[in-house]
Order: sequence, then C-alpha cells, then structure tokens
Amino acid sequence: MTVAIVVGNPKPASRTAGAAHALVRRLTGSPPDVVVDVVDLGPGVLGWGDAGVEAAVKAVAGADLVVVASPTYKASYTGLLKCFLDQFATGDGLRGVTAVPLMLGAGPAHAMAPDLLLKPVLVELGATCPAPGLYARDATAAELPEAEAWVQVWGHVLLTTAHLRKEPS
Repeated sequence: MTVAIVVGNPKPASRTAGAAHALVRRLTGSPPDVVVDVVDLGPGVLGWGDAGVEAAVKAVAGADLVVVASPTYKASYTGLLKCFLDQFATGDGLRGVTAVPLMLGAGPAHAMAPDLLLKPVLVELGATCPAPGLYARDATAAELPEAEAWVQVWGHVLLTTAHLRKEPS
C-alpha cells in the first residue's frame, strides 16, 4: 500500500505537516511513502504545465491512501492547497484513492471544516472518503491526541478501503 500526505500550509515544515506525519504513523505504523509539502512546489502551482507539480500530482494520484492536511485559514482550507487540488482532473483525478481530510485550528469553532469544506473537494476529484475528517488543535499538532480515538474507530475502515485495488486506467 502506498501512503501519501499533502500539506497545504504556506509555511514549510509546519505543524500541519507534523500532524499529517503523526496521523499516518498512527494509521499505518510507518512514515508516508510520498510527501508533498505544496509550498515547496513554488510558483508552478499557480498555473499548469510545471513538471514538478505534475510529478507531485501523479505521485498523489498513484497513492492508495492520502492524508490531505491544511491549517484553518479564514474558516476554510488554504488557497495554496486549493491551487494544488485544482491540478487534478475533476471526477477522476483521485479515483481509487482513499482520502482523509485533516485540518488544524486554534479552537473548536471550525471543527466541522474538514467535512464541510475539504471533503467535498476531495470527493469531487474522485477520492473515496469513508471516514469523517479529523480536526485537531494546532497547539498539540505534534502529538495529535485527537487522533487516538479517531484511529481506533476509523483506522480499520480507512486501511481496508485503501487496500482495495484501484480500477485499471
């Protein structure tokens, strides 16, 4: 099984990235195979045809399980993440990929953001999202205590779904 993380934080090596890594370790017991910290893609993410962005899109689309992580900005996910997700074809860009929306925030006010805002975009791109998104406090992102109970309930569902074979292209 190939596991990827996509981090849409404008700060490199962010707490958001740390939380995505922590979640993957809790789910699989291993680090991710693919890491896309979108900020590292630079200005190529703002248009189409950039080789680095295309390679990142291909790597994520080829994963079985992907954690898509963003801090909460203005009650939503970041524009940087949106620019990257716009690179995927609508309907089938993430077909066969099991996706987990993960968002961080300062408090509980935006706890529904992963499900209300990020999950619909992932589904629009063809991803399967069989579990509720995870919202975590950015102050404790490195430890990700919110993930313990969440993984106990949803980990098996995610891993089983991710192990299902993708449709042949």
